[in-house]
Amino acid sequence: MLSIGTMAKRTGSKVQTIRYYEEIGLMPAPERSEGGQRRYDQAALDRLSFIRHARDLGFSLGAIRELIDLSDTPDHACAHIDAIAHKQLKAVEAKLRRLRALQGELKRMISECSGGTVAECRVLEVLRDHGECLSDHSADA
Repeated sequence: MLSIGTMAKRTGSKVQTIRYYEEIGLMPAPERSEGGQRRYDQAALDRLSFIRHARDLGFSLGAIRELIDLSDTPDHACAHIDAIAHKQLKAVEAKLRRLRALQGELKRMISECSGGTVAECRVLEVLRDHGECLSDHSADA
């Protein structure tokens, strides 16, 4: 049986995060020692590792909950799981497009700056007026 500290170290999670996952039902309530300390088994470690890896890949807690629920029915087709992963891929691709647009705008702003005074700084001009940008890099894009 593992302590919450050991679980945290092995998965790279914070103790508070593990408690939160228990509170919202992503992690089952652990067994308790006679002294009331949480005690986890290998299945709990595996689940926490799964959650941590899914979070690292950007999956929402809702999607993770769905994936965990689906994993409890191993005989079913995995089409719904594939759909969840595909949705996440689309979200990542959209973020990458936005980041590339941000990168382009920042490079352009910096290259257009003459290095003169603050009063004539191109970076500040562009930041004051979104219309000066050549791409739509807003969070909604």
